[in-house]
Amino acid sequence: MTSVVIADDEELFRSGLRMVIESRPGLEVVAEAASGIAAVSATRDHRPDVALMDIQMPRLNGIEATREIVSAGLPTKVLMLTTFGMDRHVVESLRAGASGFLLKTVPPDDLISGIAVVARGDSLLAPSILRRLLNEWTARRLPDDSDPRLAELTPRELEVLRQIGRGLSNSELAERFHLAEPTIKTHVSRILAKTGSRDRVQAVVLAYESGLVCPGD
Repeated sequence: MTSVVIADDEELFRSGLRMVIESRPGLEVVAEAASGIAAVSATRDHRPDVALMDIQMPRLNGIEATREIVSAGLPTKVLMLTTFGMDRHVVESLRAGASGFLLKTVPPDDLISGIAVVARGDSLLAPSILRRLLNEWTARRLPDDSDPRLAELTPRELEVLRQIGRGLSNSELAERFHLAEPTIKTHVSRILAKTGSRDRVQAVVLAYESGLVCPGD
């Protein structure tokens, strides 16, 4: 069973999510939360596979709640829920450790697929979507070649990270570098470990923050 905590301050919306999730085999809602503080508490108590987290909540917003969950070392993957696709808080939530985000208007099948994606440890956002979200934000930043998070990467790993930021999949990376896909997966795993990135989404954020990738690349 894949266990889920639903965190949203609207009871009707939580009930709708619960109905959709529990109508599918292999999924179980173990708790609901109406605030960020309650979401953190429920996640600590139940240690679910996935937390569906609203961004705007009382007492503690979803971004701060996500940050607390991640910093506590809990195994839960956080999937943010937002009303607007270009919500100004999306980038910040990903930096806090969320594994991706969905619109609240997402079709039920896409919601279920999204839960499955993050539950298995993958990121929900395609790099191309993340790149669009980051364009305006990164346009104000200057490249930082001395970013300490890049210090331990080899030249090859730096180039792999740059191409990850540009949206290449593992199979595309393998073709570009003329390497076997398992070798690429090893490079990606080492990049995540060395940079302290929780998943591929955070690696893409790092590629932009450090100036390895710029809008329009």
